[in-house]
Amino acid sequence: MTELTIDREEVLRQEAVETYDILDTLPEKSYDDITKIATMICDTPVALISILDKDRQFFKSRQGIDIEETSRDVSFCTHAVQSEDDIYTVKDAREHPLFENNPLVKGDMEIVFYAGVPLVTKDDYALGTLCVFDHKPRTLTEEQKNALKALADQVMTNLELRRQNRMHEELEEALKEKNLQLKDFAGVVSHDMKMPLANIITTTDILKSRYKDLMDDKGKDYLNYLKNASFTLSDYIQDILTYYQSDEIVTKEHEEFYLNHLLEEIEDLLNYDYSCEINYLEEDQLLRCNRAALHQILINLIGNSIKYNDKKEAVVNIHFTQNDIYYLITVEDNGMGIPKDKQKDIFDLFAVVADQDKNGRKGNGIGLSTVQKIVTKLGGQITVESEEGQGAKFTFTIRKNHKSG
Repeated sequence: MTELTIDREEVLRQEAVETYDILDTLPEKSYDDITKIATMICDTPVALISILDKDRQFFKSRQGIDIEETSRDVSFCTHAVQSEDDIYTVKDAREHPLFENNPLVKGDMEIVFYAGVPLVTKDDYALGTLCVFDHKPRTLTEEQKNALKALADQVMTNLELRRQNRMHEELEEALKEKNLQLKDFAGVVSHDMKMPLANIITTTDILKSRYKDLMDDKGKDYLNYLKNASFTLSDYIQDILTYYQSDEIVTKEHEEFYLNHLLEEIEDLLNYDYSCEINYLEEDQLLRCNRAALHQILINLIGNSIKYNDKKEAVVNIHFTQNDIYYLITVEDNGMGIPKDKQKDIFDLFAVVADQDKNGRKGNGIGLSTVQKIVTKLGGQITVESEEGQGAKFTFTIRKNHKSG
């Protein structure tokens, strides 16, 4: 029975080659520039970036020859990567015992002189070589050798950057897929849970109305707690859905509209039942931008200004300016304000500033994260200025003529 022998180092080296995903890729200028420089520095007709596969060597870049690969069993580069020298040279392959009968020496390629620098990873695995060869015997000066080694380092830098970019793209793709899954999940949860929650709220009101004389104060408190908890969960579900739908909102077409008209629409939708004053612009402004996205930003900011307000009358002031590049809008209120130590975190997903709003409901920390996400997609930024107990001022920009994709 024949014993199977496995070269562990070669297996690991091959795995390293595969992580760079360079085999059988098209020529790239950044590598071709290096081999061109190598031929000029070393004064040789041929320079190659050779990547060693299991049974072949693939030329990622080649100067002076047309072939894309050769068999590895005749490869000079295999000896170069196995050598302990930082540059492997063969002055005259016709007189070298390892190469005198090599078809690359006796055939059309006519390799006589060879010099190769291993392309070594940070984990000390040689992927291949940067090499030069000539059709006549020769030697390299120390300056030429050092230059060739420096160029090999540059090849590895390019390979490493290429690998990192590919890993980044794969990570982005995976995150995109996860985000789509979460978005779909949010849609399903919203659809499947909002109706039962609405039924709980309605049933609670019916119980309070029909059986109020049969319940003590504690029983009524329980029903109120159940109703408020249902509202909180319903808001949470809606905010999660809005967060994941915000990517679709920012892709909508630009429209022309007046800002005060949009603010009136938002005020009607908020439908608050306590004293509040919203001060629109003294002079209405005609905007051309993503109306749906701006609507979502303002309904969150104005809604927060009203909900998180501890004054007898909530006051919300809207300010507007513009320049050649941006629309700049400020939502300023006289509410609870935001503690200094929490201002840096308020745009983080699930970050909660206030313990509860004026209705006794705890926030979920999704609304402001959604606002920042939309503003960023619209090419702008958002900032906050606030003093605890003295209100807050949110200022955001929207880039004119900005298309989100």
